[in-house]
Amino acid sequence: MNRVYLLGGAQTDFERNWSKEGKGAEALLREVLTDSLDITGLTFEDIQRLNSENRIAVFVGNFCAERYICQGHLGALVSKACPEFVGVPSSRYEAACASGSVAIDAAATKIRAGEYDVCLVVGWELMKTLDSERCGDVLGLAAHYETEGRGVTFPFPKLFGKLADEIIAKYHHDEDRFMAALAAISAKNYSNAKRNPLAQTRRWYMSAEQAMSRGSEGNALVGGRLAVSDCSQVTDGAAVVILCSESFASKRDCQCSEIIGWGHRSAPMLYEDKMREARSSEDILPWTRKAVLDAYGRANICVDDVDVFETHDCFTSSEYAAISSFGLAKPGDEIISIEEGRFSFDGEIPINPSGGLIGCGHPVGASGVRMLLDLHKQVTGAAGGYQVPDAKIGMMLNIGGSATTNYTFIVKHV
Repeated sequence: MNRVYLLGGAQTDFERNWSKEGKGAEALLREVLTDSLDITGLTFEDIQRLNSENRIAVFVGNFCAERYICQGHLGALVSKACPEFVGVPSSRYEAACASGSVAIDAAATKIRAGEYDVCLVVGWELMKTLDSERCGDVLGLAAHYETEGRGVTFPFPKLFGKLADEIIAKYHHDEDRFMAALAAISAKNYSNAKRNPLAQTRRWYMSAEQAMSRGSEGNALVGGRLAVSDCSQVTDGAAVVILCSESFASKRDCQCSEIIGWGHRSAPMLYEDKMREARSSEDILPWTRKAVLDAYGRANICVDDVDVFETHDCFTSSEYAAISSFGLAKPGDEIISIEEGRFSFDGEIPINPSGGLIGCGHPVGASGVRMLLDLHKQVTGAAGGYQVPDAKIGMMLNIGGSATTNYTFIVKHV
């Protein structure tokens, strides 16, 4: 089985509103693909040569452009944005908020099989084309729409608010102490975002005290116990990672990383079915934990070998659940590690130094790709102001729906 390397890639500025700029998907794709080639030292001539040899393909991760911008057939849209890609095999992959990861998985599989030498993975979403209520309805498609989304205002804050309820009940947490831990997660990710020049909230302010003022002006409750401060952002943006074979990487003069572990598990689609399964498990999200263990097994490492984590903090409750899923704390003990500051930027094991989905932004189809790109930056020492010192191995968790699709990747510096 061939090894899978990362050359690098690019991310758009997640602060931007592309509709207000008078730009759409084609401009977004053209910019991020061109930037990714420039950063990795590839040219459009290289793309055309590799295509003539049938050694390149493009994999597109996107959740719901059909509803956000009335456009489908997104693999083909790449060549409309960049005519230099005409003839290059290109396809679209979808798995709700894990759309980017399923595209990464497909690309990596093709390289492992020896079918391609270079695979460009582009994840993107333009979400600011709709008002917040209609955007929430579209996001409800990532749940079971007929029973969990239709007619529900902001369905996902409510589902992850229920996850907070379940965590409190399962581990017998004091409510105030638990909600303070969620506020600390929010404040950490906003603080980390200030180090990231491409983060959506880098100019915003959020303290733990403000995050604790749930239900107040400026921090309205949106889903059960969860407030605005507990939520990831509605974001326009794109990210690209360029994967390649070992033989191709050996010919490039750049810092490379390698995907050494991966996991993919699907839980029941309905939230209540997930929670019913979890009641017989030590873990709050047992299928998420299995995806993590699969990645550790394939990489032949354990949690103690990982230097930095990027996780899917669509809500503070999802990052909280990820802590024990990674094995960074025993189920029920996450609250202690948060209070000790273990996962802060300067802590023992940084989580989301990029700012995560809450701080960096969450253009749904791009998030998995953005996380992998940030891991590559971390382990190659290219993360700039949010670089974790001496990071050599990084791990990510990207989930779709209410932790229905679970993807994990582990990246190591070569």
